[in-house]
Amino acid sequence: MADATAAATASGDAETTEEGVRRRDWIHIAALSTAGVGAGFAVLPMVSQMAPSADVLAESTTDVDVSAIQPGQSIKAVFRKQPLFVKRLTPEEITEANAVDAGSLRDAQTLEERLGEGNEDILVTMGVCTHLGCVPLGAAEGENKGEFGGYFCPCHGSHYDTAGRIRKGPAPTNLEVPEFTFTSESVIRVG
Repeated sequence: MADATAAATASGDAETTEEGVRRRDWIHIAALSTAGVGAGFAVLPMVSQMAPSADVLAESTTDVDVSAIQPGQSIKAVFRKQPLFVKRLTPEEITEANAVDAGSLRDAQTLEERLGEGNEDILVTMGVCTHLGCVPLGAAEGENKGEFGGYFCPCHGSHYDTAGRIRKGPAPTNLEVPEFTFTSESVIRVG
């Protein structure tokens, strides 16, 4: 009888242990799930506050109407709080820019590379000198266009040609060409 009692006690311990493990597993799963959901609710505000605000999103692109720009004329616009130069090149300016050997330039780029695919005469550049960030002259009527007929930075004397390529002075690279696309025949979207 002692053996039967011992066997029953051992059998009961096994069931209790087995049942206890099941309860303990459920408690672990419930606790980890609750902690995971709580962590998600704690992290969500921190992640969402890093998203750009409405005013930043509004400045992420700029639409420019190029229909009124005559050949040889430039306009100034603003893109991400920086000046943007948009110029319609004349056939003479295009010929002159294409005649320059790109290999001889400090920052070698052809006019075709700077205009972009499918664009024949609209040059879009950031109006910021690549030397120290001054705004070059040459985009407005009557401004000094430098020795190469493009842009001239009055701060330290950088000269850019009609394609916005650095030709003389301390600027290390060409005027930056931002990403842009034509949304219609007369409007470009920069950014």
